Amino acid sequence: MHKQFLPLVFAGLGLAACGQPAEKAASTPAETVSATNPASDGEASVPVVLTAADLRRVCQAGMAAIHGQEVSAMQVDGLEGQVVNLSWRAPVDGGRRGGQCRVDGDLISWKPLDAPTPEADRWMNQSGDPVTRYVLDGDAITINTTLPDGTTASQTVELAAEHR
Repeated sequence: MHKQFLPLVFAGLGLAACGQPAEKAASTPAETVSATNPASDGEASVPVVLTAADLRRVCQAGMAAIHGQEVSAMQVDGLEGQVVNLSWRAPVDGGRRGGQCRVDGDLISWKPLDAPTPEADRWMNQSGDPVTRYVLDGDAITINTTLPDGTTASQTVELAAEHR
């Protein structure tokens, strides 16, 4: 009787799987990166609360990396709660460009100020945007960026708290 029962079980399992929804589409590299914990493969990351001075330093280094500028070119114009306002000399026409920066965990998000269109004045943290993370180790700030195609870049700068 056992031998007759097994084929029925396998047939039932096979039929049950027929009505299952299709698998989800594969994640983009940016979605995959933003979902991982870079601190460790085996332990959860502990939320870090940055001081105002460290928030300014991280945003200054992050925005410099994002925009291909030297950290010294990034001027911190102010702090509104947890959002840092920065400006820098525009490389093409010599005018000023501006942006805002905020930090959530180890993730740096930014938004342009006075973009040519209202749609461009948005936080750059959507699917398809580069993912920028930081590691703060004393005066050293490492900025790690992953582009939507999976390309990565990393740079470390020394920025003491008094140079904000």
